[in-house]
Amino acid sequence: DNPHASEERATAMAVGDASLTKFGIGQPVPRSEDPHLLRGQGRYTDDINRPGQAHAVFVRSRYAHGRIRRIDTSAARAMPGVLGVYTADDVKDFGTLKCMLPATNRDGTPMLQPAWHALASDRVLYVGDAVAFVVAETRVEARDAAEAVEVDIDPLPAIIDPKAAVKADAPQLYADVPGNVAADYHYGDTAKVDAAFEGAAHVVRLELVNNRVVVAAMEPRAAIGEYDSSTGKWTL
Repeated sequence: DNPHASEERATAMAVGDASLTKFGIGQPVPRSEDPHLLRGQGRYTDDINRPGQAHAVFVRSRYAHGRIRRIDTSAARAMPGVLGVYTADDVKDFGTLKCMLPATNRDGTPMLQPAWHALASDRVLYVGDAVAFVVAETRVEARDAAEAVEVDIDPLPAIIDPKAAVKADAPQLYADVPGNVAADYHYGDTAKVDAAFEGAAHVVRLELVNNRVVVAAMEPRAAIGEYDSSTGKWTL
């Protein structure tokens, strides 16, 4: 809503300096949320603590790809404050996690959606893949017990280069996703783009490598759940 925005853009274009535009590099950006955050008046999930609240810590894979041979939770179950230790067998009736943004392939078919469970059962598919979780009376007790869970994983070949992952000899992550391609997505008007290049005075070809781009909050998505045994109701 800056009345001088057009003037700023014109000036920036004239001198070739993008930093002069509104919200350009180095420009001050007024922030309405700072006053209460800087005073410690923000409210986050970790600020909410209910009576008798338990804490959970996940046990995660250190391998990018591997076959799970054994998960021993006996030592963790016997530790102080532990209320439960859970593996894939305990949550198998929960079903699979759903894809929130299913895409359509360029040929009009739906993208492939392999079964994705809350906890890995036979194989881990990325570093950090959850294989178990511990619930305890305190966060420290949950963390200690999670470290006591013994996970034996037989490492399998892993690939981090997308170009290598689609080659014929690449390790296949899912039997129902041939070639490791779950979605072949196309956006835009190919004919118009081709025409624009055909009529361009100069065409530059270069390869760009982007890091993973994802919309992610600084605080992970979380919730506090509380059960009232007298009414049989949950408060989330």
